[in-house]
Amino acid sequence: MRQLRYSVAASLDGFIAGKNGEFDWITIDPAIDFAAMYAGVSGLVMGRRSYEVLAATGGPEAPPLPTYVYSRTLPEGQRDGVIVARDAVGHVATLKQADGKPLWLWGGATLFRELAGAGLVDAVEVAIIPILLGDGIPLFGAPSHRVPLKLRTHRLYRASGTMFLEYDVVNETSGVHEP
Repeated sequence: MRQLRYSVAASLDGFIAGKNGEFDWITIDPAIDFAAMYAGVSGLVMGRRSYEVLAATGGPEAPPLPTYVYSRTLPEGQRDGVIVARDAVGHVATLKQADGKPLWLWGGATLFRELAGAGLVDAVEVAIIPILLGDGIPLFGAPSHRVPLKLRTHRLYRASGTMFLEYDVVNETSGVHEP
C-alpha cells in the first residue's frame, strides 16, 4: 500500500502562500535535491488552486509523474496528462491501494484537511522558510480533528536557513502509519 505524504513549504508563522497567493518568498536552497524528491514518489496529488499555480509557472523541472487534481469546479476526466476528479477521498483511497512509492500531496491546505480528516495522510513534511509573512493561506487550516504526529527526521539547509521537518502521522489505535 502506498503512502500519501503532505510535503509543503511554509513561512515560520505558518503560511504556505501570501494573502494574494504569492509564493515569491520561498527560497530554494542549492543543497535540496529535487531530483531525488521526485524520484521518491509515484505521483502528485493536488487541489485545483495548486494545479493552477503549477500550470501557470510551467511546473517544476522534473520527470513527468502521474498528476491527480481534485476540484469541484473543473470538469472530470483526463487531459494534458492530468486526471481531474471530484471525489478526492474516494479516489485517493483507491490510489493508495496500489503498491509502490508514496504519493506526494503537493501544497493545498484545503485538500490536506479533507484527506487528513479521512485518515488518508501518512506523513507531513514541512520546509520552514525563514520569513514571517503576517498573513496568507494557512499551512493546514483548521483541521476537523487533531492529527497526532511523530518526528521522523529533520534537516537544516544552512545556505537558506530552511528547516525541513518530516513527521509520520500517528494512527490513534495502532500507532504510526506503516509505509
